[in-house]
Amino acid sequence: MAQALIYNANFINLLSQELINVYPNFDIYYFQTIIFDDQWQAKALKARMRHITISLHLCLSNKYAESLNILKSVAIKFTGFESMIFPDFVELYGLDDYTESVIALEHFTKYSSSEFAVRPFIVKYGSKMLQQMEIWTESDNYHVRRLASEGCRPKLPWAMALSEFRQDPTPILPILERLKNDTSKYVQKSVANNLNDISKDNPKVMLNIAKQWLGNTSETNWIVKHASRTLLKQGNPEILKLFGLLEPKHITIHNVTITKQVIIGQILEFSFTLQTEKQQLGKLRIEYIIEFVRLNGKYTKKKFKIAEADYSQPRKDVIKSHSFKLLSTRKYYPGKHNLTIVVNGNKLKKLDFRLIIAPIKNIVDNVKY
Repeated sequence: MAQALIYNANFINLLSQELINVYPNFDIYYFQTIIFDDQWQAKALKARMRHITISLHLCLSNKYAESLNILKSVAIKFTGFESMIFPDFVELYGLDDYTESVIALEHFTKYSSSEFAVRPFIVKYGSKMLQQMEIWTESDNYHVRRLASEGCRPKLPWAMALSEFRQDPTPILPILERLKNDTSKYVQKSVANNLNDISKDNPKVMLNIAKQWLGNTSETNWIVKHASRTLLKQGNPEILKLFGLLEPKHITIHNVTITKQVIIGQILEFSFTLQTEKQQLGKLRIEYIIEFVRLNGKYTKKKFKIAEADYSQPRKDVIKSHSFKLLSTRKYYPGKHNLTIVVNGNKLKKLDFRLIIAPIKNIVDNVKY
């Protein structure tokens, strides 16, 4: 479990030692006693993070600014997700102290990320906080620049919602505009993820930006392509056309094969050939959709990408497999399933196969009486 790997006894011991080095009055025994209470083992990752934050507050100075100074000195000793306890302290106890908290968020993000903690400040302070994030786009530290984009993502996973930006992302567009040519791939990915979030609720906004940015620089080209993944997966005609993925009227599909019966836990195999009478197939995005039968007999769809390339030859043979290995995140049910081959957003061929339960082996024959 992630919480056991990150927020474990070893981490708490290291944190305790660093705290007492900076703050001699720190009571290690009390700190660890309140952390390792009878609920600790049952807590999930973010719950453990918040529990540590609360425990820190109980063991540090009563003055917020003094506690921040202690934590700023300690934070430089830790990196990665575990260090998010420090910006979490700001989120929980510093919302009414804008100036001190903004400085602390900028400091802490250099060692982990303040992407979760900054969001309540956006909600409370609105344009004032967004102006600060625009300032962060000019930072010489790429972690700070990334915070400007990542912190205002409309649909940041695990974070509080920014429903205002889901309805209208216009206020955050100047931040993305300032970062569109950032040389850091870490920042570029954040900008792309932000735009991808926007595309889910406001596809026209994303499409307009894609049309403006594509072809400008290598940075904007990469961002636009990565940001378009949801629209491409949805088969949005405008985004497909923008990337030269035109309707495949010149293509025919042949030699289609599929495993007709698959045992749950094993592999489905299928193959096909794409062919054209022209000299080359051209730019193709090849995908497939599986319609999974549910317990109630209805279907749920999921699309999977096979390849995307510019094919200079007139023929492409595709051999593909799909695993039905049992996972905790997906449950499979026996019955008829469907598979559809998709090229440039167009459905070319629909096939069916049956998913079955493995027969129970007769093991009685080898039993001795």
